Amino acid sequence: MAAIRIGTADIAVTVLSFGAALQDVRLPGMAHSLTLGGPVMAAYEGPMGYFGTVVGPVANRIARAQARIGGRMYRFAANEGTTLLHGGATGTQTRVWSVDGATATAVRLSLTLEDGDDGFPGRRQITADYSVAGSALTLRLTATTDAPTLMNLASHGYWNLNGSPTTFGHTLTVAADAYLPTDADNLPTGERRPVWGTFDLRHPRRIDGSEGFDHNFCLAPAPRSLTDVAWLAGDRVTMTLATTEPGLQVYDGRALNTGSFPGHSGRPCGPFAGLALEAQRWPDAPRHPGFPPVTLDPGETCRQVTEWRFNPA
Repeated sequence: MAAIRIGTADIAVTVLSFGAALQDVRLPGMAHSLTLGGPVMAAYEGPMGYFGTVVGPVANRIARAQARIGGRMYRFAANEGTTLLHGGATGTQTRVWSVDGATATAVRLSLTLEDGDDGFPGRRQITADYSVAGSALTLRLTATTDAPTLMNLASHGYWNLNGSPTTFGHTLTVAADAYLPTDADNLPTGERRPVWGTFDLRHPRRIDGSEGFDHNFCLAPAPRSLTDVAWLAGDRVTMTLATTEPGLQVYDGRALNTGSFPGHSGRPCGPFAGLALEAQRWPDAPRHPGFPPVTLDPGETCRQVTEWRFNPA
C-alpha cells in the first residue's frame, strides 16, 4: 500500500493506493484535514473502508443483489441484508490499485477487475486520476469492459470542514429540485419527489443531525458537462462540488464509528463526524428503467469527473 502526496501552494492532498482513497486534504494555515481519514492503514481494511475510497463497480445499492445484464440475470453476494452495497464485500474500495505515475500535482491509479469478480461480467479496466490546481482538487474516473456489464463509480469522501467531532453547524446547499424517496431497505421506491417541504437544499441549510439524509438528489436526467451542484460551508472554508454525474447521494454519517482507530485528530470518528457527498448515477438503476442507466458495453468508455474547490468562508 502506497501513500502519494500531491499539492500546490494552496492545497495538500494525500491519496492511498488502497481503494484509490482520498485520505487527507489540507489548506495552508489549517491544522486539520477537511476530509475524514486516519494514520493507521489497517483502519481502511475495517471501519474506514468507505473513507474517501472509490466505491464500485456499482456504487450505492442494487435490490436483492441481482440484475439483468445483456439478457441474463446475474446474482451477487449481498452485503447489506439482501442488498448489494457499493459492489459488495470485495468491491473496488477493498483493492490495492496500481500507481501508474505521479508528479507534484497529479497521480494516476489503475485497477483491473477480472470477469466474474464481484459477480459482474467483463474484464474491466478502471483508472482514477487525481490532480490539483490552485486550491481545487479534481478526480477523473474512466472504465472500459470487454463484455456487457454495469458500472457506476463514486468517490465516497466524508467531509468536515471544521475539524470538529461532528458536522453540526455546517451549511449545505444542493442544486436539485427532486430526490429519491427510499423504503425500509434504503432502496429507492422509484418515485421522484420534489424537495420542497422535506429535503429542500436549494438554499443553505444548517446541519444539526435531524435531517435523516441518506438519499440521492436528482441533479439531471443524464450525465452532462462539469457543473457546480453542491456547496458545503464551515466556519472558515467553503467547498464547492462540481460533477458530470446526474446524482448526488447525501449521507449524514449517522452510523460512523471507527472504534479504537483514530482519525486525523487523534480521536476516533463517531456518528455525524463527516458528511458524505457522493457524485454518481442514481441507485438501483437496473430495477428502474426511467433512471439514468449504468450499463457499460465493449467499445464504450464510462467517464466521470468530480471537482472540489475550496475558498475562504
